[in-house]
Amino acid sequence: MKTVGVIGGIGPESTIEYYRQLIAAYRAQKPDGSYPPIVINSVNMKALVDLFEANDLVKVTKYLVGAIQKLADAGAEYGLLAANTPHIVFDEIRGRSPIPLVSIVEATCEAARASGLKRLGLFGTRFTMQGQFYPHVFSTAQIALVVPQPHEQTYIHDKYMNELVKGIILPETRQRLLLIVDRLKEQERLDGLILGGTELPLILGDVADRGIPFLDTTRIHVQAIVARAWS
Repeated sequence: MKTVGVIGGIGPESTIEYYRQLIAAYRAQKPDGSYPPIVINSVNMKALVDLFEANDLVKVTKYLVGAIQKLADAGAEYGLLAANTPHIVFDEIRGRSPIPLVSIVEATCEAARASGLKRLGLFGTRFTMQGQFYPHVFSTAQIALVVPQPHEQTYIHDKYMNELVKGIILPETRQRLLLIVDRLKEQERLDGLILGGTELPLILGDVADRGIPFLDTTRIHVQAIVARAWS
């Protein structure tokens, strides 16, 4: 059995959910009362956000490689970044990582491909919606991605950073997000929506009445690491 290492804290709320889901996924496979070996390095989200705001991706990479090294030093044999935005530099990090890493973007792409989805909306932080790391991976599977309009992106990013990462879940925010989903579905003919921020399932994870699947990247990522490390 491999020890799984988690870079958490980006943000704390979804890190808690990762831990819960990792435990649940393991126990679903091994209902013998045992628990899996997990190491969590909870990093300073503000330090990383400041670097992303400054577009200093070299320092982002250095910071995260150092954080992963701490996981490896603690005995982790597989690793993951418990957030979407840091995957902007995933290829650079993976090339320097002392342990194998499982990509949330690659795992989500595989889940979409397996479900036959061809045109997906993408919600997340501004860095994720405006970045190329999702389109780069999904284009190899001939899956098109659609992002919200600029003013909608601003709204989603603001609510993400100022509410969701702080554990604040408001019904009016949920309703506005769903209105954006409805517009995209009607105007862009979406097959589904990627919840490309690991806090988004906290507010949209139970939606079942929009006529399209919502891809929970946290859950997909957990399933992918479990398949690699504990199957």
